[in-house]
Amino acid sequence: MAGHIQDRWYKTITTDGKTSRDKTDRHGTGLRYRARYIGPDGTEKSKSFPDRQKRLAETWLAHIEADMSRRQYVNPAASRTTFRQYGEKWLASQTTDTTTRTSVAVQLRLHAFPYIGSRPLDSFQPSHIRDWLSDLERALPMSSYRRVIFASVSAVLAAAVDDDLLTKNPCKARTVQAPKPTSPRVRPWTAERTFAVRAALPHRYRAMSDLGGGCGLRQGEIFGLPEDEIDYATGWLHIVYQVKVANGHLVFAPPKRGKERDVPLPARVAAVLKQHCKDFPPVEVTLPWLRPDGPAVTKRLLFSLVGGGAVRRTDFNTRVWKPALVAAGVIPEREEGERHQAAREHGMHALRHFYASVLLDAGENIKALSTYLGHSDPGFTLRTYTHLMPSSEGRTRKAVDSMYDATASAPDGPETAQGV
Repeated sequence: MAGHIQDRWYKTITTDGKTSRDKTDRHGTGLRYRARYIGPDGTEKSKSFPDRQKRLAETWLAHIEADMSRRQYVNPAASRTTFRQYGEKWLASQTTDTTTRTSVAVQLRLHAFPYIGSRPLDSFQPSHIRDWLSDLERALPMSSYRRVIFASVSAVLAAAVDDDLLTKNPCKARTVQAPKPTSPRVRPWTAERTFAVRAALPHRYRAMSDLGGGCGLRQGEIFGLPEDEIDYATGWLHIVYQVKVANGHLVFAPPKRGKERDVPLPARVAAVLKQHCKDFPPVEVTLPWLRPDGPAVTKRLLFSLVGGGAVRRTDFNTRVWKPALVAAGVIPEREEGERHQAAREHGMHALRHFYASVLLDAGENIKALSTYLGHSDPGFTLRTYTHLMPSSEGRTRKAVDSMYDATASAPDGPETAQGV
C-alpha cells in the first residue's frame, strides 16, 4: 500500500511488552481516519475520513498506489487549485522576455480566466475546452488570435500535467480542435499608395517610410535605429536594436528573435536619411535594456519625439500613422468622438510587404529576402510571399515557347524521345 491509515481517536501504548489502545484527546471529535502517503515529489500528503470509513480510506490509498505505478497520479491539491490560481503562478515563473510574458498575461486574463478561471484543475475535461473555444469564437472572430490564446492555455495545462495536477492536457484531446491558422494572402501596396502615405506623414517622420519600404525594417527597428549603425560608405544598415514596450515601459531590445542582421542601404534611401539628419539631428535617448529595471543604454536615434525621447508605438500609430492613412485615402476619416477604423493590414508592416514585393519583382531570391527581412526560416518567407513571384510562371511560358521556337521546323511540335 502507498501509505498507512492513522486512527486519530486511539493511540497504541506499549508497557512492559504489553500493548493497549487508549483514547486520544480527539476521541469522538472530527474525522477519525487520516490516510497518509509520500507523493512522487517526496512530500507527505493525506486525506481524512469519518468514523466507520476505514475501508474507504484503504481503498483510496490503493487507488493512489495504482495511479503512481501507472504514472497517472494527480496531486490532491488539484481539487483545491483553480485554473486562475495556477495560471497566475505559472505566469510568475516564466523566464521568457518581458514583452512575451506581458502578452501572454493579457491573453489569459482577458480571454481565459473569465471563462475557465474558477474551474478546479482536476475537473477539466475536453468538453470544457470545447465550450470555452465556442465562447471565444463569438468574442474574437479572428482565428489567428484565438489560436495564440489557445496555445497559451494549453501551455498552462501542460505545466499542470508536469506538476501532477492533471493526468492529461485536455487541449490535446482528439475531440478538441485548435483554431485553424489563417494565412491570408499578403496584398502589397502599390508604389502610388506607398508614396501617398509617405507624403502624408509629418516631415519629422517621413523618412520612416523609406526605411520600411526601402529597407524592409520593422516598426520597432525604425524607432530604435541609431545613427552609428548606418554605414553610408559601404551601403549597409546594421540592425541591432529596436524600441519596444515591456510592462508599459519603453526599452531597448535586440531585433525580433535576437536576429541581428545587415540590410543593403540603397543610394536613394541613404540620401533621404542624410537629409533627415540635417533637418532633424539625431537625439540621445536613454532607455533600459530588455526590461524596465534593466541597465541603461544610450543611443543617438534618428527618430524621436518633438521634445525628445523615443517614439512609442501606440501613440505613433494613433496620432501619426492613421491620420496619414486617412489623408492618403487608405482608410476613411473617423467619425467625431470615434476612433480611426482598425487598420491591421495597413499598419507600418505594410511597408515591409511592399519592400518584399519590389525585391521579388526584381528577381531577388527568397533566401536573400529572408535574410534582409530578419526571418528565421526562408520557408516562412516563401510561404508568405510565394504568390508575389509572377515571374515564375512567366519563365515557364518563356522556356516552353523557346523550346518550340527552337524546333520550329517540326510542324507537329517537339520531337519525342524514341522508345528503346
